[in-house]
Amino acid sequence: MSSSSAPGVDASSSTPVAKRSVGDLARAAVSGWLGTALEFMDFQLYSLAAALVFSQIFFAGGDAAMAVVLAMATYGVGYVARPVGAFFFARIGDKIGRKQVLFYTILLMGAATTLIGVLPTYEQVGILAPILLVILRLAQGFGAGAEISGAGVMLAEYAPDNRRGVVASLVALGTNCGTLFASGIWAILLAVMMESDVIAWGWRIPFIGSAIIMLFALWVRFNLKESPVFEERTDVVDGKALSRAELQKVATETNDIRTLESLQKKPLKAVLVSFFLRFGQAGNSGIVQTYLISFITITLAISKEVGPEIVIVSSLIGFVTIPVVGFLGDRFGRRRMYIVMSALSLLLIVPTLLLINSREVGAIFVGYALIHNISVLGLASMENISIPEIFGARNRYTLTAVVREIAAIIATGIGPVVAAAWVAAATGSIVPIMVLMGVFTASALVAAIVAPEWTGRDLTDPRAAM
Repeated sequence: MSSSSAPGVDASSSTPVAKRSVGDLARAAVSGWLGTALEFMDFQLYSLAAALVFSQIFFAGGDAAMAVVLAMATYGVGYVARPVGAFFFARIGDKIGRKQVLFYTILLMGAATTLIGVLPTYEQVGILAPILLVILRLAQGFGAGAEISGAGVMLAEYAPDNRRGVVASLVALGTNCGTLFASGIWAILLAVMMESDVIAWGWRIPFIGSAIIMLFALWVRFNLKESPVFEERTDVVDGKALSRAELQKVATETNDIRTLESLQKKPLKAVLVSFFLRFGQAGNSGIVQTYLISFITITLAISKEVGPEIVIVSSLIGFVTIPVVGFLGDRFGRRRMYIVMSALSLLLIVPTLLLINSREVGAIFVGYALIHNISVLGLASMENISIPEIFGARNRYTLTAVVREIAAIIATGIGPVVAAAWVAAATGSIVPIMVLMGVFTASALVAAIVAPEWTGRDLTDPRAAM
């Protein structure tokens, strides 16, 4: 499907963009993949640690169920800083370009994760231990707030119009790789070490080891060229965006209709649609990738090795799910694929969670893999290209990052805590998890239904898609 025939394309207003070689595209793809992999590895390392050992290391001395709730709450703290970091870094990215910002976000995020690995425990320093953990989670979230959004924007602005879904799906593959790597490390630790050794010192290994990936990602980004769409924006002069007043003056003098319209019309519908698309995926992600592991391990009393193992298996399946969904989005339109995937997710919530609740290990693997790939990874594949594609060129990074992170702090940050508290109050029932996932999935479905198609539109257009 050519860009001129893609749903939502306004070929008549298309603007030529700076040329990039296949090698440049490959570097951008590797950069986005690595950064997102590191972000999700960092967060998955923490979420698994929170589910498996942190309640004993940083929140010892109290009720076991309450320690789990506190561990999940500390996981959610990382999301508090994400909208602030998203706004801070993304505004800079819209003003001076994406490359520099993406270098600093990965540095901050990676450094915070590494330092978690050298923290003292509650037994060693008391209340100072969880305080330091919260500080590092805030720093980690501040950098991560603009990371995945920046990677998605960069790849969207690099990719050929009719292959954006496939190329940008590499960002979602990065999330999958990070999840897989973190889960693999935890599975190995739990398999080869005694549980007492993991709790005593083994949990530190993955956090400290993450520094290796951070250094490699920094090297790749240092050699990355700027986004071609950013360089060809009409409001960018000598590598820096004009102020609103300057742009208004230039657009009026040149009768630039697209720019004048973008300055006059607020993208409210684009913001709301993007918010609920993100809200649905992020909420499911928080429940499935964070809380369900704790539910399986603690509430269902399944062996601790099972949690990381099922995430590994499901993530491996995701290496097929993610690019296939990206390709189908290019072929049939992302709005249509959102509707199909969200409707399928709604249908699968009850049967897959009943499989998990059966306490049969084989059924748990099947149930988890189905709901993870449809409700989390499939939606993530489309989300990473859809939100940048919906917004206009001038504020694309800022709006993408802020909308994504505000939705995430509400859905992913709070979801696991609500689930933990609700399940505890319901004496271990899985029904609260079903209800929460139903709400999250329905929000994405409704947003897709009310939106016009946005696939393949001209990314140099300063106007939003709706």
